[in-house]
Amino acid sequence: MYRKFVILSALLTFVVIVLGAYVRLSDAGLGCPDWPGCYGQVTPAHAAEEIAVAQAARPHGPVSLHKAWKEMIHRYLASTLGLLIITIAVIAWRKRETLKQSPVLPLALIGVVIFQGMLGMWTVTLLLKPAIVTAHLLCGLTLLALLTVLTLRQFRSDVYLVAPSSTRWLAIAALLALAMQIALGGWVSTNYAALACQDFPLCQGALIPKMDFGNAFHIVRELGMTAQGDLLSLDALRAIHWMHRIGAMITTVIVGALALRLMLNVHARRLGIFLLIALALQVLIGIGNVYLQLPLVLAVAHNVGAALLVVVLVTVNFALRRLASDTRQIEVQSTRAIAAV
Repeated sequence: MYRKFVILSALLTFVVIVLGAYVRLSDAGLGCPDWPGCYGQVTPAHAAEEIAVAQAARPHGPVSLHKAWKEMIHRYLASTLGLLIITIAVIAWRKRETLKQSPVLPLALIGVVIFQGMLGMWTVTLLLKPAIVTAHLLCGLTLLALLTVLTLRQFRSDVYLVAPSSTRWLAIAALLALAMQIALGGWVSTNYAALACQDFPLCQGALIPKMDFGNAFHIVRELGMTAQGDLLSLDALRAIHWMHRIGAMITTVIVGALALRLMLNVHARRLGIFLLIALALQVLIGIGNVYLQLPLVLAVAHNVGAALLVVVLVTVNFALRRLASDTRQIEVQSTRAIAAV
């Protein structure tokens, strides 16, 4: 039952991340402008009158009945995930001797999911501040990564990679590069800068376009505004988008090098092929978003690709670290045996 709960939580986290991206990209992030309910009600159906009044006041605004349902379904699933993680932590603590696993990670997950819930609340109550929304995305993917590790622990004898130490370091570098790139991608999305460059590989016809880095990466500010309260310029949005492209090139090189190295390893060939396919699809989807002017399906798919890459790279790092840990344990046992002789 514990294993089933862990796997279910990991899968549900993936779904919640993708659904959260869909809610944000379909402009439903403020479909219910309060938290945790919707106009103080449990469901949008109970707040239909208030939603109708808000929609009448702003017909093209963020509030409508279908947007409210999108937002609340996301909250319902996120709440279910929180309850599952609490259940996992309780079982892990009470059955720690039977499971023969440390309960530290399941207990830590409670703190992560509580912080994620607070970020979700601030996302709404602070009116989609880019820093908060980006942090919400990163925390969600962190939760996915930790639950992936916990899931892999339940199959302790099934995941091993025989590889040199240089591959382990390259896998760590790939995961760090992906994390930075996701942060940049989140900053692009939360600042609505995805179409600041509408051509590829150039940006507005230039290799290095006119950009405003000072205002682009000022963290503490309102959506669409500079820190001084002025409207955020197109040059600033272009800087955000352009840096995401630079990050994409760096990440593609590092993750691609890891994938090729894994493909050359007989013990890791399938995982390397899967990583290379996931990377290629993510790059193509990113380019397609520019050429096709950010269709909702592709924009959400870009988030799916990022989450998938996180899962694969965490799996690679987990397997390589386990191999290193087992190798050290064997060395220690051999040393003790020799000393005993």
